[in-house]
Amino acid sequence: MRKLIFYITVLLSNVGFTQDYESYFLGNPTNIDTETNFGICLMGGAQENDQAMQWFLNKANGGDVVVLRTSGSDGYNDYFLNQLNASINSVETLVINNEGGATDAYVLDKVSNAEAIWFAGGDQSTYVDYFKDNALNDLLNAHVNIKQAPIGGTSAGMAIMGEFYFDAINGSVTSSEALANPFNNSISIGQGSFLEIPFLEQSITDTHYDNPDRKGRHIAFLSRIVDETGERAFGIAAEEFVGICIDENGQASVYGEYPSFDDYAYFLQVNCLASYEPEILNNEVPLTWNLNNEAIKVYEVAGTETGNHSFNLNDWETGNGGTWQNWWIDNGNLFTLAAEAIDCENLNSTSFKEFKHTIYPNPVKTTLYVETSNFEDISSIQVFDINGNTVINKFLINANSIDVSTLKPAVYFVKIKTTSSNYFQKIIKQ
Repeated sequence: MRKLIFYITVLLSNVGFTQDYESYFLGNPTNIDTETNFGICLMGGAQENDQAMQWFLNKANGGDVVVLRTSGSDGYNDYFLNQLNASINSVETLVINNEGGATDAYVLDKVSNAEAIWFAGGDQSTYVDYFKDNALNDLLNAHVNIKQAPIGGTSAGMAIMGEFYFDAINGSVTSSEALANPFNNSISIGQGSFLEIPFLEQSITDTHYDNPDRKGRHIAFLSRIVDETGERAFGIAAEEFVGICIDENGQASVYGEYPSFDDYAYFLQVNCLASYEPEILNNEVPLTWNLNNEAIKVYEVAGTETGNHSFNLNDWETGNGGTWQNWWIDNGNLFTLAAEAIDCENLNSTSFKEFKHTIYPNPVKTTLYVETSNFEDISSIQVFDINGNTVINKFLINANSIDVSTLKPAVYFVKIKTTSSNYFQKIIKQ
């Protein structure tokens, strides 16, 4: 039986040195390091699904969990530490009030040592304003791609996790507003240079999918992405009480309380047709994206307590326990119909295991070499320290080495940026 649970906790607060952030801590104050397991947890935005949260916390393997938020206080601490039967060392909630808080040395240290990171709900525009293009942003990407540690979020925290993201900088937008004018001023979509999470490339998420109905606006988002990139786009959505847990193989297991409740996740993709662009996509004109009633292919998955229904984000074709649908838009109106499965070739999503660059030697003393068959694709190589500070930033084309002789002996992170992807690796400077 679903019910709203209010968590009343004893507050153990460690107020930061400035008012840029607040810290709420619960658990063992001695930091420990554990061997983490990769995982992504996307939550629909209402009450968390306990089974999905247990899955997420278990990926931390008994380590320390950091909750990042820009409003609220310590609501997750007791829930994570004491109510989910998950063995973790500590939970610390960091309420970030501005970019100064996001880049404070204490915050960066806690994030760099976290075995799991969770984004709370709230206002995703503040997450973008405070967390993007700074040292915290680098550490978040290192957490996923180097440490291969779990990351997740609910509501606004889920909304920021795709390569594309509705940043809500100009406020929210309804499905009817978005379909009536897909260039509505409130449709502000960020692209890239924020969170770089495997299996979420070329994707945009949406939450609270059933309250209110957000299917229409999600399609409007996809239409804008197709228009701006010229490429097929993908969407992942969760109804309010649904959790989507993605493992290292791209298998997205869906948690909910079906059949007691109609809890669904949705995996949307622009159909793989010779021409897949919307027929009518203009400012102040209702969207039409029909393509013979099959513009968008959708796999709808009912979430269960065991998470035994799933969809494979490594191929975007294979599912278990769900049904395929066609969605399309005529003159700003959404239509859906049961359909056959999508049948496309070469849809594999790039994961962290598929990058084909090698960095050596490691440990390194003076010169770091990059081995790849596509030097022309490398746009930059960045090296940053454990606190997320950039120590080397070079723009390289047809080059295969970088001088690290001036760096002090320590652990560093290397980021190679190419025209199509990013590659991360931890190195040791001797």
